[in-house]
Amino acid sequence: MLTGIHVALIGGDARQLEVIHKCSELDATVVLIGFDNLQNGFSGITKAELTPEVLEGMDAVILPAVGTDDYGHVESLFASKELRIEGKHIAALPKKAKVFAGMAKTYLRELCTKEGIELIELFDRDDVAIYNSIPTAEGAIMMAIQNTDITLHGSESMVLGFGRTGITVARTLQGMGARVRVGVNKPEYYARALEMGMNPFYTKDLITNVSHVDLLFNTIPSMIITAQIIANIPHRAVIIDLASKPGGTDFRFAEKRGIKAILAPGLPGIVAPKTAGRIIGDTITRIIMEDANSRRNR
Repeated sequence: MLTGIHVALIGGDARQLEVIHKCSELDATVVLIGFDNLQNGFSGITKAELTPEVLEGMDAVILPAVGTDDYGHVESLFASKELRIEGKHIAALPKKAKVFAGMAKTYLRELCTKEGIELIELFDRDDVAIYNSIPTAEGAIMMAIQNTDITLHGSESMVLGFGRTGITVARTLQGMGARVRVGVNKPEYYARALEMGMNPFYTKDLITNVSHVDLLFNTIPSMIITAQIIANIPHRAVIIDLASKPGGTDFRFAEKRGIKAILAPGLPGIVAPKTAGRIIGDTITRIIMEDANSRRNR
């Protein structure tokens, strides 16, 4: 339980509703900042303005998937006015407090480092990334079906990257009867893909492997699907880039050549916000409880 734990949620989207529910269910004291347009009422939860005074005494501050932009602004679907995190807000937190975000830009990292506040980037965690790979794969499949005139069964599908997301996408495609080729950069990934019944190749040889592809899914967050690669791809092919912005595709050249290329980061929050919110909520509350238990045992 989180009895006696004070949590502030600042901004966010539909995923945060599940985080609020989880914290409330575990008896945390929850303050919502930037939720003035939220229609759903939560019993025992208060709303407040973003001020240093409100953050004093907080054990945890929960920010959206992308914590802040490069200037401290926080996106919020439920806010009627701009939210901006400044140094005075982080400075007001107790030193034991934790700040949670899916990922953080340099601005937020530097503020937390300066004030000695622990920043936890959830999307860097293996557990969160693996759980999130499930809605990501489902969303990628949905986009593939919507943007092609062929079945995935029997398609020539390629997945670049065989990490936490790439494995789930490749296995899902394989389960639907696609012929799956996997681009990897390490021998151990090559061996695992082969063991799973897929057709691996090394990404350095990508140009010689794309000439018959129907669907190309990229999970590598660096420029890999270059103009040279795109020039070798059939016009019928569809590229679905799942890497974080700006992705790993030369979108300008793809458009020039008439190849459909879609940048689709953050699919969990788009296609399954309830599930994505539960993943975040479960992880955050577990970390807070573990930290609280550790402090009690000292």
